[in-house]
Amino acid sequence: METFDFGSGSVAAHRHPNGGGWVADTATVDATAYVGIDAQVYGDARVYGNALVYGNARVSGNARVSGNARVYGNAQVYGDARVYDNALVYGNARVSDNARVSDNAQVYGNARVSGDARVYGNARVSDNARVSGNAWVSKPGHLVCISGFTYHTTITPRNCVIGCQLKTHMEWLKITKKQAVEMGLPEGEWDIFSRIIRLAIKKVNQ
Repeated sequence: METFDFGSGSVAAHRHPNGGGWVADTATVDATAYVGIDAQVYGDARVYGNALVYGNARVSGNARVSGNARVYGNAQVYGDARVYDNALVYGNARVSDNARVSDNAQVYGNARVSGDARVYGNARVSDNARVSGNAWVSKPGHLVCISGFTYHTTITPRNCVIGCQLKTHMEWLKITKKQAVEMGLPEGEWDIFSRIIRLAIKKVNQ
């Protein structure tokens, strides 16, 4: 019996016939799916259909990758996440929790998609974007990323993430300068930052 250490100690595993990547015996990978030599599929993860997992990509937990989806580079899909249809997840991107990436959507760079978020259609989520909570992103204009301030900000049609804090648009618009400072935003940034947020919220809802 072959074993391989996926990071938490050696477990029973095998090389996938199509690509040669390591697959834990607890995971399921279709014969038609491809797992590249340096890629890994473990936990209770499943890779179906014509899906491709390659480069240094990792698919784990209860994640599912199916259809013609591709996960590659240093990307990771884990938790109960689903990547399917013709979706692409690559670079250093992470898709986790109950997130879904489908259709022709792409998640890449250092982007993170988590919670119950949905990225679909022709949407692109990239750079340092954070899409979480119950956010839905279905086209490029549905996502605005703001950098250059103390905290990176990602705005979707449903909510806004500033740093690690997720709130609805209305909740953010009600924040006062005093509250913003108490949350850690420098006082000198709030006035211009709040104006930019208002414009961005308007843009994603057009």
